[in-house]
Parts: sequence; C-alpha cells; structure tokens
Amino acid sequence: MSEFWLISAPGDKENLQALERMNTVTSKSNLSYNTKFSIPDFKVGTLDSLVGLSDELGKLDTFAESLIKRMAQSVVEVMEDAKGKVQENLLANGGLKEKMKCLKIDLTSFVTHFEWDMAKYPVKQPLVGVVDTLAKQLSQIEMDLKSRTAAYNTLRLNLENLEKKSTGNLFTRTLSDIVSKEDFVLDSEYLITLLVIVPKQSYTQWQKTYESLSDMVVPRSTKLIAEDSEGGLFTVTLFRKVMDDFKTKAKENKFTVREFYYDEKEIKREREEMTRLLSDKKQQYQTSCVALKKGSSTFPDHKVKVTPLGNPDRPAAGQPDRERESEGEGEGPLLRWLKVNFSEAFIAWIHIKALRVFVESVLSLQICIIFTKLLQKWNQALSWLLS
Repeated sequence: MSEFWLISAPGDKENLQALERMNTVTSKSNLSYNTKFSIPDFKVGTLDSLVGLSDELGKLDTFAESLIKRMAQSVVEVMEDAKGKVQENLLANGGLKEKMKCLKIDLTSFVTHFEWDMAKYPVKQPLVGVVDTLAKQLSQIEMDLKSRTAAYNTLRLNLENLEKKSTGNLFTRTLSDIVSKEDFVLDSEYLITLLVIVPKQSYTQWQKTYESLSDMVVPRSTKLIAEDSEGGLFTVTLFRKVMDDFKTKAKENKFTVREFYYDEKEIKREREEMTRLLSDKKQQYQTSCVALKKGSSTFPDHKVKVTPLGNPDRPAAGQPDRERESEGEGEGPLLRWLKVNFSEAFIAWIHIKALRVFVESVLSLQICIIFTKLLQKWNQALSWLLS
C-alpha cells in the first residue's frame, strides 16, 4: 500500500527549486518518489479565521476518510461474487487535464497528478465558502450511502433468512422445496397426511409400527420423501379424528411429527419471494446485457440492455446509444452509484488535503511573522532599558 506525504516547502514562484532540492535529498537513498502537488492561491482571511478553518478541516479530513472507507467496504460487499475486481472499480474520474475529465484513473495517479477543480471549487470565493461546499457535498453522499446501504442490507438479510430456512436439518428447515402435491391427500373431509421425522436407526421400527400407533391409520400409506444425516421424512395418512392420538403415540416412540399443511399458494409465494430476492440482490450488482447479432435486420447494430424498472440512474431518453453502452454497462444501480460517488468523495478528500496544507502553511507563516515582530519589539524594549 502506497503512503503519501504532502510537504509544504518555501521556494520560488514555480516551486521548481524546492522540488529539485527534495529530489536531490531523497534520491540518494531511494526514500521516495516526488511530484509537484499544485495548490492555487486562495483568499487568506484573518488569523482567527485560519485557526478556525484549521480545526474544521481536521474534522472534515477525518470524516471524509471514514466515508471513503465505508464506501469501499460497501463495494466489497456488493461485489461479493467478484471480489477480485473490486480494485478496478475504485477509481477517480479525470483530474489530469480538463479535456480528460471523463477518464477513469487509478487513485495513485490522481494524487500524483492532482489539479485543483476550479469549476467545482472556485478559488475566488473565501476559504470558508470552499470548505462549506466540500462539507455539504460529503454530507449528502453520506446520507445517500446510509439510505442505499440500509435498503441493500435489508434485502440481503431477508434473503439470508429465507436461505436459512432452506438449510439445516429436517427439524428446522422449510419443507416447501422438498414435498410435492402428490405426497398428500388433499381436500378430504376425513383423511389427512402427516409428515413424520424418523431417526435413521429407527426406520425398521417405523415401518413395523406406524400402522398400529393409532386406530384408523391407512395401511401402506407411508413413504420416505427426504432424508439427511440424522433421519428421514416420512408421510403417513390417517383419519383426522385420530390425529392428536397419533401424534402422542409417535412422540412416545421418538418419532417427531412436523407441523406442516400443504398450501400450494403459500409454497408458490415462498418460492417466488426467494427468486425475487435473489434477482433483486443480483441486480444491485449487475443488470442483464444481451448482445444481439451484429447486422440483425430486426435490431440493427446495437445492444439491448435490460434495466430494472424504476431505476433512477437509467440513462436519459435523449442520451446517445454509445454513451449508454459505455456508461456502467452491465452494472446494477447500487454498484454504479457507489463507483460514481466513491470517486466524488475521494476527489473531495484530496481537495481537503490540499486545503489543509495551504491553511497550515499560511498559519505557520503568520505565526512566525507575529513571533518575529514580538521578538523585535522585545529586543527594542530590552535595548531601551539597558541604555
């Protein structure tokens, strides 16, 4: 991991001599790679305002760093099936030259080729205004991050809860994906089919005794429909009026009756819910992109991208097809938002770093000037007393 130091050094107007001296000192022992970090001249206020800005920028610096780390972690979570590609999605947009603003560059290159964004953060306005703009921008990103990640985490939690129901042993897991309509006697006024969990070592005992556990058990009605490492799930059909007696006798023989009633609509709803949640989660990371055959007479020379309904990040109707294809193709809305706003937050953070260097440098210079003047007055007073 690269470590960056921003060093303010006195020098000529272009700071070339200071950079040359720095290169001379560090190159001997290969201590660092040095580049010029351009900071424009800002409107300097009073000493009190600089002290206040110094404290505020320190807090804003910490907040920005924390926000960026949270956003990077969110990208990792959303791309859980493609973690090897996380780094290539954490980029900064532009920053090298005005005509290259649309380029996506790695974070190291952005820092080492940093240029102040005059359009977004005008240097003609007071420093307080620039800092306020940065603070509002980061606060808005944090608010959006909280709401979007909360929605995603709720979706993921609901999916995990459903997935848990599909795992585990026969005592705890859902049975809707195991049983079928043919396993049950349905719509009967008198008969009912129960599901019984039988330990593996008791299979033989079950087969010999289930018909005699209670009166009115349908002979030869049992069937093994599923099993795990601990036991098997058997069906048994009997008359409704002896159901409670059968459950009691089954429990005495260490057979467990699972409370389950076959409801086709409920089973269909549960399966559709699982499918929907899986689809929604995947779409937060990736949407479908279908490439049609080039030169197709039906769909000539373009791609059709399926986008989730209600997607606020959907390209505008007037946006050219090439722009649509190049901007976030195959990406879901949450990943796309994270990538764009991670870049915005990172760029803002480096601008905050630049401001801190400027403010701290000017503040140090102001303090040195004040100290020098005080020292001169002290020497004058001392000379007067001694004369």
